Amino acid sequence: MSTLLDVDNLHKAFPLSGRGSTIRAVNGVSFSQRKGETIGIVGESGCGKTTLARLILRLIEPSSGAVRFEGEDLNQLSPSALRRRRRDMQMIFQDPFASLDARMRVGALIAEPLAIHGIGTQASRRDQVADLLEMVGLPGDAIDRYPHEFSGGQRQRICIARAVALRPKLVVADEPVSALDVSIQSQILNLLVDLRSELGLSYLFISHDLAVIKHICDTIAVMYLGEIVEMGPADGIFADPRHPYTRALISAIPQPVPGRERNRIVLPGDVPSPENPPPGCPFHPRCPEAFSPCPTEVPGLEPAAQGPATHLVRCHLNR
Repeated sequence: MSTLLDVDNLHKAFPLSGRGSTIRAVNGVSFSQRKGETIGIVGESGCGKTTLARLILRLIEPSSGAVRFEGEDLNQLSPSALRRRRRDMQMIFQDPFASLDARMRVGALIAEPLAIHGIGTQASRRDQVADLLEMVGLPGDAIDRYPHEFSGGQRQRICIARAVALRPKLVVADEPVSALDVSIQSQILNLLVDLRSELGLSYLFISHDLAVIKHICDTIAVMYLGEIVEMGPADGIFADPRHPYTRALISAIPQPVPGRERNRIVLPGDVPSPENPPPGCPFHPRCPEAFSPCPTEVPGLEPAAQGPATHLVRCHLNR
């Protein structure tokens, strides 16, 4: 399976006006994604997941590092070349209502990317929109209605139809079900899985919910304070998590069987400020397993000891 996306040592720091300091939102993130693969990026709020997604799509500019899509460095593209490349990269946002123009009918919203890229005629685009509505499970009469006439789950289906209208190769989904009722979340996740198979999509799926990530992803990357602290096949991450932070996140997943005992790991304190991260391992002030090198030495992201080479962990315990 060929490589679709390469993220190489990506950094993003936001300067704080009047304070002479910066916030390190993304700090040296690197990974590769194969065509057809779904990678889940998971972590607490503020860990840098959304910033990473926006850097990958070049919605914001990196401080340093590179993002290569099918071998092409996106940061080196001219505005016109980047616009052409955007046909291959689309995004689904967290809030389906905020990402839809309430003044536009659904048909126009879904047809907009087709019109922007000059695909088809007005009549043929209407036919394509009808097909897209059917594909995402919405009735044909939705084409002439407005977003406010739909439920949250239906609005997210509209957003998904718009995202796949150009038949992209990569869809970045930023918390696409977190604003929806739990009963609707599974329907949207199943739709995304079906579309992945039907259209040959690759997903970069951003979430704070490991239960959601487990349902849809082939590979999981766990972020903490702007860094990937563990990454590997989804099955391996859940069966044998190597980083103490990953173990804490997994222990917090609600159990489907009432009364079943679980060993919940409660982390002390809060996530440190990215303006003033702790020395050594950024996780050490909250880590229940911290020992002598953790406060002073920065661990690298390396293959897990006694594990597959594709399972990477950033921890001094990995020896």
